[in-house]
Amino acid sequence: MRAVDAEHYWIAARFERREGWDAGSYPFNLPVVRDLNELVFHPKVTFLVGENGSGKSTLIEALAVAWGFNAEGGSINFNFGTRPSHSDLHGFVRPIRSARRAQDGFFLRAESHFNVATEVENLGATASYGGVSLHEQSHGESFFALIDNRFRGRGLYIMDEPEAALSPNRQLNFLARMHELVGQKSQFIIATHSPIILGYPDAWIYQTTPKGLERVDYEDTDHFQVTRNFLNHRPVFLDTLLAED
Repeated sequence: MRAVDAEHYWIAARFERREGWDAGSYPFNLPVVRDLNELVFHPKVTFLVGENGSGKSTLIEALAVAWGFNAEGGSINFNFGTRPSHSDLHGFVRPIRSARRAQDGFFLRAESHFNVATEVENLGATASYGGVSLHEQSHGESFFALIDNRFRGRGLYIMDEPEAALSPNRQLNFLARMHELVGQKSQFIIATHSPIILGYPDAWIYQTTPKGLERVDYEDTDHFQVTRNFLNHRPVFLDTLLAED
């Protein structure tokens, strides 16, 4: 069932199996994509979670490019590339957009944040990111310079593993900033491994499984369960993991 909310920008993504869709090759053979016909988004926050290699980053990259973002990250106006690495999946994604138009937007990829920072300098746009070169700050500092200064609200923000730059305390700060932006009529689509970031209330969580995407509650995610069990039973986990054969 689709969510109904006036603040939607992206309602759903439809995956069109037409000429060029090869079910036997990458990325179309990924379980997360193979049987996916439509992905419906929460009007505020949607999370994609799953194991490394499950295809969640491939999926979120395709979503971002299909919306109109640069494959390596940045705003809609960014148009640069250092090494083409994105799949062809975006060409088979049809965005179902609401009548409300986003006034801002950004695609943040942890793995290509350096490239985006370089492009910001090349464009002479440092002032829009806090006035200090993103390269002259730590990864975490530059991340917050971006979301504090460049994310202006009333926007669609797509993010791939934002926790890569953030300590646990900073992840809590990120939750607060995201909530502030949600209050400013923003929508987020985020791929993450962080059980802290996943804890944002009233969000939809899609977890990758061998059968595809499954919408789950926070407490039912592998990320929450593994973290909780480790913290509650650390000696047992360590004894088992570090035992000599």
